[in-house]
Amino acid sequence: MLAPLAVQAQAIGPNPTAASLAAPGPFAVTTQTVSSGSGFAGGTVYVPTAAGQYAVVAFCPGFTNSQSAVAVLGQRLASHGFVVVTMNTNSIFDQPASRATQLIAALNRVAALSTGPVVGKVDNTRRMVTGYSMGGGGALLAARSNPSLKAAFGLAPWSSDKNFAAVTVPSGMVGGSADNTARPSDHATRFYTSMPATTRKLLAVIAGATHSFPTASTPNQPASSYQIAWAKRFADGDTRYSPFLVTDSRLSSFSSTGPF
Repeated sequence: MLAPLAVQAQAIGPNPTAASLAAPGPFAVTTQTVSSGSGFAGGTVYVPTAAGQYAVVAFCPGFTNSQSAVAVLGQRLASHGFVVVTMNTNSIFDQPASRATQLIAALNRVAALSTGPVVGKVDNTRRMVTGYSMGGGGALLAARSNPSLKAAFGLAPWSSDKNFAAVTVPSGMVGGSADNTARPSDHATRFYTSMPATTRKLLAVIAGATHSFPTASTPNQPASSYQIAWAKRFADGDTRYSPFLVTDSRLSSFSSTGPF
């Protein structure tokens, strides 16, 4: 049996609509660079300019990719009211387990920054990890090892480790039905199935999407909308986003432990 839903904690920004989730958010965003070190290879921090504190999200790219592969989605996520670090990994060949460790290192580094526009903007009690491909697998592995995280989200997630039975962190995934690299049947679906029935979880498979859908220059939908709504619902605890964590006509399949 699922635990009771969390009470709304952070209602940040205007009331959402399907159209607003599919567009850049209401927050102007500035950036600062994080140098290599402290467990990962640096990256770019996207910071809302409006006063306040925001949940912090680390976003990991996939195998052989740099942060540029997830920059579009990272900036889009930040514009909906998050501090987001799109990160480079220590090696572009790092496996998901290493990426999981580096995601946590990136969260720690951003929270500890003492200069730049991010200072005073991070609520370190609200932490989320997300990623693409091996970065998505890394995000789910990070959730397995770090139950204090508020949320995790994988885009076309890939991992040779298929056992996520210990995951209690709310974990969402989006895959592509035409993905021949991280076939949902071999990866996302197995991850989802292995998670406990008591864990808040979601799996959406986009009809016809290939492995590269998270790297599109125009944010893929509904992938971006699901990622944003998941972050708002669980990193912010904002129940206004619950109605958007449902199936969509662009999907070939959908599963969840909702309603959320």
